[in-house]
Amino acid sequence: MMKLILMLFMLMPVCVVNFYIFGMFLFWACFLMLLSCNFSYLWIGVSFNFGVDCLSYCLIILSIWVSGLMIIASTKISVDKKYPGVFSLSLLFLLLSLVFVFCSLNLMLFYIFFEISLIPLLFIILGWGYQPERLLAGMYLMFYTLLFSLPMMVALFYIYFQGFSLMIFNLGIVESGFMYMLIVFVFLVKMPMFMIHLWLPKAHVEAPVAGSMILAGVMLKLGGYGLIRFLKLFMYFNYKINMVILTFSIMGGVIISVLCMFQVDMKSLIAYSSVSHMSLVLGGILTFNSLGFLGGFIMMIAHGLCSSGLFVLANIYYERFNSRSMYMLKGLINLFPGMCFWMFMLCISNMAAPPSLNLVGEIILLGSLISYNYMYMIPLSFLSFMGACYSIYLFSYSQHGKLYSNSFSCFSSKCQEYMLLFLHWFPLNVMILFSDMFVL
Repeated sequence: MMKLILMLFMLMPVCVVNFYIFGMFLFWACFLMLLSCNFSYLWIGVSFNFGVDCLSYCLIILSIWVSGLMIIASTKISVDKKYPGVFSLSLLFLLLSLVFVFCSLNLMLFYIFFEISLIPLLFIILGWGYQPERLLAGMYLMFYTLLFSLPMMVALFYIYFQGFSLMIFNLGIVESGFMYMLIVFVFLVKMPMFMIHLWLPKAHVEAPVAGSMILAGVMLKLGGYGLIRFLKLFMYFNYKINMVILTFSIMGGVIISVLCMFQVDMKSLIAYSSVSHMSLVLGGILTFNSLGFLGGFIMMIAHGLCSSGLFVLANIYYERFNSRSMYMLKGLINLFPGMCFWMFMLCISNMAAPPSLNLVGEIILLGSLISYNYMYMIPLSFLSFMGACYSIYLFSYSQHGKLYSNSFSCFSSKCQEYMLLFLHWFPLNVMILFSDMFVL
C-alpha cells in the first residue's frame, strides 16, 4: 500500500510543472494497482496502519481512475491559464486523502482523513466554480458534514474506552443505540439520505466539471464505505433502528425520483438522480445481509462511472451554449449526433439497462430488500420505474425538439471528449463480464 501512497506524494512537483503529464501518471498508477489485483476478503499489504481488502481496493482504483478522467475533462483550465498547477495540486491532495480513507485500518485515522477530504474539494468548488452562489454551496457542504461528524469523534472515544483499541481487526460489539446514531448520521449525510441531501444539488450545480465528477464518482461512496465498515460494531441491536432508516430512505428515494421529473437544469437533474440511486444503496447496506452489502458495493462502483459521465456530458453542452437549461438545449441530435449516441448510452446505463453494471447492482439490491421485507416491493418497483422515466426525460428533452437559434454559433465535438466519454462507458459495461469476481 505504501508504494502507491509514496508514488502519489512524488507526483507533487509533476502536477505543478505539467498538467497533462500529471494526468498520464494517474492512469499509470491505476494500471499498477490493477496489476496487483486483489479480490480477497482478507487484508493485504498491511503496513503502518494501512491495508486493503476487496472493498477498499476497488474504491481506490475508482478514485484514481476518476481523478485521471478529471484531468482530461479540465483541460480548459490549462488552456485558459486558470492556475492549472494549483488545481492539479488540490486534486492530488483530494486523491491522497481518499486513498488514506479507503485503506485506513485505524478508525481515528479514518475519521481524520474523512474530514481532510472536504478541504481540497471546497478549494475546487470555490476556486473554479461557475456562479457566485458557489460560496453558499461550499458553506452548505462544510456545515452539513462537520455538524454531523463531530459527534462521531465522541463515539470513537467511547469505543476506545470500551475496548482499548480502534483497529478494525479488534473491534467488539457496542450495545448503545445512542452511539449508533452518533456514528451513522455522518455517513447518512455523506450518502446522502433524503432530508439531509440538500447540500448535494447545490454543490453539484456550482462545482466545476472536475468537482462534480469527484463528488459523484467517489465522495458519495465514502458514506457507503463507512457504513459497511462500522455496522458490524452494532450487530446485535440495530435491526429496529435500521428498519426505520431504511424505510425512510426508500420512501425518500421515491420522492426524489419524482422531483427529478420537474428539474429544468441538466446538472440538477443528474444530482437528484444520484440521491435516488444512493437511497437504494443505503437500503441494501442497512438490510445487514451479504447480498445487500454486495449489491450496494456493485451499485456504488457503477454509479461512480455512470454519474460522472453524465456530468461530463452536461459540461460539454455548457461549454458550448453557456446554459444547462432544458428549455435552451433542445434538438442537439441535429448538431452533435455523436454526442447524442453517448448521451443515449449513459442514460440507459443510468436506468440500469443491460449490459451495464448498474443492472447487476440493482437486481441484487432488489433481491436483498424484498427478502428483508416483501412490503418494500411496492416502493421499489416505483423507484425502478421512475429511474427509467427521468433517464428518458433527460435524453429526449435534450436531444429532440426544435433547435434554439443560438445553437448555430457553437463549435463541434472534439476527439478528446469522445475519448473521455468512452473511458467512462467502457469499464461500466465491460465489468459485467467480471461480476462473478465481486460475488466470490
